[in-house]
Amino acid sequence: MSVPLRYQSGEEIKKGDRVLFHGEPGQIELVADPLVNDPETKWYVQEYGGGVMVAEPKVSGRAFVSDTENAEDLIFASRSAG
Repeated sequence: MSVPLRYQSGEEIKKGDRVLFHGEPGQIELVADPLVNDPETKWYVQEYGGGVMVAEPKVSGRAFVSDTENAEDLIFASRSAG
């Protein structure tokens, strides 16, 4: 049985989370969770086995991170209010 995608800190990753990505503020734009049958994220699950899209406009733009639990440069900051 699989578990939800998590940060290195152990927090569950959710769409809209505010994060630090390579030291810059960003936001989780989508969560491609293999446990959830979502047409929007199906391709990412098939190609990478799941992961998250991080929007960080200053340096990276958008980046897909598949190995979230070992991603030292993806740090949870706070939950989205909405």
